[in-house]
Order: sequence, then C-alpha cells, then structure tokens
Amino acid sequence: MTPTLPTGCVIALLGAESTGKTELARAIAQRLRDRGTPVTLVGEYLREWCEREGRTPRPDEQQAIADEQTRRIGVAAASGVVVADTTALMTAVYSEQLFADTSLYEGALAAQRRYAITLLTALDLPWVADDMRDGPHAQQPTDTLVRAALIGARLSFAVVHGSGGERFANAWNAINSIAGNEGRTRARGRLEAKPSSWSWPCEKCSDPECEHKLFSDLIARRE
Repeated sequence: MTPTLPTGCVIALLGAESTGKTELARAIAQRLRDRGTPVTLVGEYLREWCEREGRTPRPDEQQAIADEQTRRIGVAAASGVVVADTTALMTAVYSEQLFADTSLYEGALAAQRRYAITLLTALDLPWVADDMRDGPHAQQPTDTLVRAALIGARLSFAVVHGSGGERFANAWNAINSIAGNEGRTRARGRLEAKPSSWSWPCEKCSDPECEHKLFSDLIARRE
C-alpha cells in the first residue's frame, strides 16, 4: 500500500543516537520514490556541521543549527514530500541535555507542529559507536526528553520498533495509517490546523513489548 501524501507533507524522524534514524529515513524515501512520489531526503544538519567544523557546537551556536535544519526542511517541502532525518527538536533536546539550555524548544516545537508525521525510533538496536556520538548512556535521557517535549506540546508521534525489514515495515505501516486517517478527515471536510492523529501517553516508557503491543493494536484498529 502506498500512502497518499500531498506536496508539503513532512515525515520527521526523531530519536536518540544509534537508533537507526538515518537508515530508516533513507529506506522510507527510497520506497516513496519507487512508488512514484516526489520526495526529498533532508539530512541532519547538526552532524554535517560537526563533521565540517571537527567539533561539537558551543551553546551559542545551537540556535543557528536548529534554524538551518528547519529552513532546509521548509525549502524541500515547497516542491514535494519530505523525509527529514531529524528536525530542530533534536537540536533543542541536545541543547538541554548538554548545556541545560531550554530556549530552543519554542521554535523547534512550532516547526514540529507543521510536520504531518513524526516517527520516534525506539531504543532496541545495538549501540554502534562513531566519533560523533556520546555513548549508550545518553540514549535513555535523550529519548525521555524527546517524548516529554512532544507530549507536552500535544504533538502526535509513532514509536518504531524492530530491526532491519521489520523496523521499516513498522514505520511504513505507521505512515500509511496516519496518512489514511488524515485523508479520511479531509474527505469529511474537518481538516484541522494540526494533525488530529494520536500520541503515545507515556513519556518515559521504552519497553519494547509494551509499545509493540500498543503499536500493533493501533494498526489493527485502523486497517
């Protein structure tokens, strides 16, 4: 099944380090292209910045990085569907986590509210180290902050579990489910200013069995 996604639709991937965001974003974008949907994959500007500068950003550099991530997504959304390998919300989370700076949340959440579909990658993949990553000890705190921000702003999101093909299939099912729900809402003439889908009620739970059951039940109800 291929979701019907209008021009300007943004599929945003969020999650802690080493949870497969980039691989999943690439796979989603490729599937959409294969199905004839014009799509742009927008990569993580924070990683690009760190690779270029050879260091992590200072606190005073975080806002510009978040703004550039949002700008790139906006430019791409003007001409088609976007798959965003993270958004400014991740920069806001890292800014709080590393520098106790919460000032980036307002702008990041305002941007996030414009994105039709948000996928949060679960903490169920093996840790893969690289020079840019902090360490596995940072995963749970990052995940907790992302959930708290989304839930606090009443923004809907789907948690994606599994490895390899299963992880992709779960993400694809979530996209189809949410897109289908929005399509039915538009058909009824009741499209709201923000997505009227759903959100996970627990800001701290990362139990794969718990979330997998919730995810499976949700998909089953919408099929």
